[in-house]
Amino acid sequence: MRVLLIDVTCKVGSTGKIVYDLYTELKNQGHVAGIAYGRGPQVNEPNIFKFGLDMETAFHALMNRITGIHGSFSLISTIRLIRFIEKFNPDVIHIHELHGYFVNINMVMNFISKRNIKVIWTFHCEYMYEGKGHVYSDSEDSHWSRKREYPKSWLLDFSKWSVKRYKKSFEKFNNLTIVSPSNWLANRIKNTYLNRFDIRVINNGINQEIFKPKDASYLIQKHCLFNKKIILSVAPNLMGEHKGGKRVLELANMLKDTPYHFILIGVKEDEVEQHDNVLMIPRTENQSILADYYSLADIFLILSVRENFPTTCIESLSCGTPIVGFDTGGTSETAVYPYGKFFEYANLNEIKEYLLSDFVMNKETITNSITDYSKKYSKMNMLDSYIQLYLIGDNY
Repeated sequence: MRVLLIDVTCKVGSTGKIVYDLYTELKNQGHVAGIAYGRGPQVNEPNIFKFGLDMETAFHALMNRITGIHGSFSLISTIRLIRFIEKFNPDVIHIHELHGYFVNINMVMNFISKRNIKVIWTFHCEYMYEGKGHVYSDSEDSHWSRKREYPKSWLLDFSKWSVKRYKKSFEKFNNLTIVSPSNWLANRIKNTYLNRFDIRVINNGINQEIFKPKDASYLIQKHCLFNKKIILSVAPNLMGEHKGGKRVLELANMLKDTPYHFILIGVKEDEVEQHDNVLMIPRTENQSILADYYSLADIFLILSVRENFPTTCIESLSCGTPIVGFDTGGTSETAVYPYGKFFEYANLNEIKEYLLSDFVMNKETITNSITDYSKKYSKMNMLDSYIQLYLIGDNY
């Protein structure tokens, strides 16, 4: 079986890592795998091709800002992708993300649909039917302040026009399966023009050889956290508009005279004022260090406005640490009680009361059972589910 994986990046970023893991496992199982990607560093491995041209990507982003039209530029990069598809001649194409200023989306969709290749398309966000790249929560208007939403524009907003064009392109597909990492997003997709397609759920998976309970006592000494209960929050840009960092600081202020100490990973230097009970650490790509902090924490806190199926939650569970957070998007799907406790969005008072109550989750008593529970989120479970999906109905 020949499988071509298409994404924004390769080996870096959340989807780029998934794509590379699929590429590696397909080869391990004797299949022929390739990756076509648009942005990021060059990866010099067999059948991996960076088709995106950096200067064209920059021009695409600028034109998006000026015109409000996304996914309609990058013609040379798109032709390079189409030629690579023709050369690779896949049995299956697995698309992850096409938005990101690196490809002409309709041009690629129309080319693939004419070839009637089996297509798996994983939706990591709502871009293809919202025209904007975030996952929207049930409590907010999905069309609020759209010009400042990714993909951003300065004056005009043609996101609804783009969606109409995508809809016409999707109508040409006859062999497409859509995958969502969460039931919540899958149900959202089923309520759009895409509901005629086969829509399935495959949860994201992580490397549980890295994310597992570890001895992180050295961090207690390093940060002088003796006799503290640690609440950890992690996001690439935690103080960004949608990741909830500001609310984490609000909660920290509400709990400043308690044994709780907060660690925030993903905060830029001098981005916010220092707090006595808050330790702020810049973003890190070092997964081993992240696993140490997850293992150190008593509770992982996620207060995002919107999430699909947050990888940080399953990383925390795999390190033996329970979750507390807002019930937004697919966040609450990651863990059942007593491994996760979720509250109505923006209700910090209830979270505070819970954390100070006698009913708060005790990490020491559930570490073994929580890591057993998290085994369903292993990377191999995810990879095997995708490969079985590639093979359905075909004899390669």
